[in-house]
Amino acid sequence: MKQAMLYDVEDIRIMEVPIPAPGPGEVLVRNKISTTCGTDVKNFKRGYPLLKPPHPYGHEFSGVVAAVGAGVTHVKEGDRVACHNTAPCNHCYYCKHGQPSMCESLTFCRGSYAEYVKVPAPVAAQNMFVIPDALSHKTASLMEPFSCAVYGIENCPISLGDFVVVNGAGPIGLMFARLAVLRGAKVLVTDMVAGRLETAERLGVWKTLNLTGVEDTVDAVRALTDGARGADIVIEATGLIQVWETSVRMARKGGFVLLFGGTRSGSVLHVDATLLHYSQITVKGVFHTTPVHVAAALELLKLGVISAEDFIQHEYPLDDLETAIREHASGAVIKNCIVYN
Repeated sequence: MKQAMLYDVEDIRIMEVPIPAPGPGEVLVRNKISTTCGTDVKNFKRGYPLLKPPHPYGHEFSGVVAAVGAGVTHVKEGDRVACHNTAPCNHCYYCKHGQPSMCESLTFCRGSYAEYVKVPAPVAAQNMFVIPDALSHKTASLMEPFSCAVYGIENCPISLGDFVVVNGAGPIGLMFARLAVLRGAKVLVTDMVAGRLETAERLGVWKTLNLTGVEDTVDAVRALTDGARGADIVIEATGLIQVWETSVRMARKGGFVLLFGGTRSGSVLHVDATLLHYSQITVKGVFHTTPVHVAAALELLKLGVISAEDFIQHEYPLDDLETAIREHASGAVIKNCIVYN
């Protein structure tokens, strides 16, 4: 079978490797769709501190069960499935304290840019789901990133009518925006790419703001709030440390700031301590997701809360993966997908 390996920064190689056989509890999936992701772009452009190349590449996918290992009963050969890329251990300190996104022994399912994916037993048991025929593989492949937004939005104390700012209209930012709309918020999305902001508008947000050429982004956002007091909730979804810092300054007194976009390693957040203290602003970092939110994300996909049409622009064969990744990195698309026979 063909499988993509990331050999180094900006060095993707499509290799011929044997089709793996599933062991006890494992599931072999014949891939139908793999989607590009901001994390894949970061890995390609600058590497990832927790992964040393060469390594299998990609983590968002949906396909059909090709074979199951001993003991697997919840899926069978021929089932259409959506699969997350991790599973917590459920035994460590953090899992036992209700924080599985902080699990010390996460199991990873890596290598979704491949004709077949062998899903580890903990992932198959906790975060693999049979999907209905009405749900396309394209939309099902969005379950992993969408579950992160579902987890993040649940950490935001959004009340009906709140003014919510989402900084960044990439895939995760747009998912946050859609979920905030559904929670009854007045949502403003900022970005510097017109096409992304047009997608935000289709997803029902109140207003978009193109920050291209805007000298003071904080003033520009606060000016759209009543009395320029700032937003009730600010969600950061760019992964740029300067946007983390401006996001904190966009919140009103007593406001809440969610910092979700992963920054470059070594980034340091500078916050005005006087502002934080006297304005009683809550700043929270949130990472990854949990099995509860993975299941919730799939249910929301079944309900049509978001769909592939708004998020996935172009299809490519596996041999053209680098083109798909570079196009995603350019901002010309929200996401691309790799299509398999």
